[in-house]
Amino acid sequence: MDPLLLAETVERKARQGKPPKAVVPVHLYGQSVDLDPILTICKHYDIPVIEDAAEALGASYKGRAPGTFGKAGVFSFNGNKIITTSGGGMLVSDDGELIAHARKLATQARDPAPHYQHSEIGYNYRMSNVLAGIGRGQLQVLEERVQARRRNFDFYVETLGELPGINFMPESTWGRHTRWLSCITVNEEAFGASREDIRLALEAANIEARPLWKPMHLQPVFAGCECVGGRLAEQLFAQGLCLPSGSNLAEDDLARVVHVIQCVHRIGAGKPLAAMRVPF
Repeated sequence: MDPLLLAETVERKARQGKPPKAVVPVHLYGQSVDLDPILTICKHYDIPVIEDAAEALGASYKGRAPGTFGKAGVFSFNGNKIITTSGGGMLVSDDGELIAHARKLATQARDPAPHYQHSEIGYNYRMSNVLAGIGRGQLQVLEERVQARRRNFDFYVETLGELPGINFMPESTWGRHTRWLSCITVNEEAFGASREDIRLALEAANIEARPLWKPMHLQPVFAGCECVGGRLAEQLFAQGLCLPSGSNLAEDDLARVVHVIQCVHRIGAGKPLAAMRVPF
């Protein structure tokens, strides 16, 4: 989230008498957004900040965990996250009333009565005790997972960093990047092939990689909604690729990914993997 664009938008909406009901900054790929200016503008207009910290468990922002700065923070324990309970996640807040109400809503919003009685609509959003126990156990090895992801990233930088047209997501000065995903951008003209050429070559070698997230304003479900900015997000989506980043990847696995990318660079765009004449 661009703090300057946010400030301009909030100020404009406030003048129109329609300030946002909430602001949801998203900490992407294992790194925190720059929270201070976002929190400042939202505090000025009394707008709650709800942090989407789904991808930032183990990261830091100025010595604190992202997800703990706003009114509430939301974390994901989906199967691809740095720790997992196979699904579900975690809501955190220092507002006790908010948490109590969230717990009520997550358990069908049942009123305190000896029979099932409901004064508001609730949901069955509880994580089972078994899965919660698995998640709590993994919290003990969170730092090991972070270090494994960062080693993946360092390996990619060391082996791919000299290739023309390949750039890596930088680590901001305000905190630690977990490298939950190792992300690159590909300048097709300089590299000699596109992001999609690389992705398809990896796919042909039975290696999963995927583009960076598709921007929200390009999603069909949000067609027609107001959008502020978006050009940078579009460029990153067009050029960006998430490389295999699992905590259990061995160096041989990483070397195999690197080998395919190096072959794509040597051979160029549009060539089938078979043309590389190497075993995968």
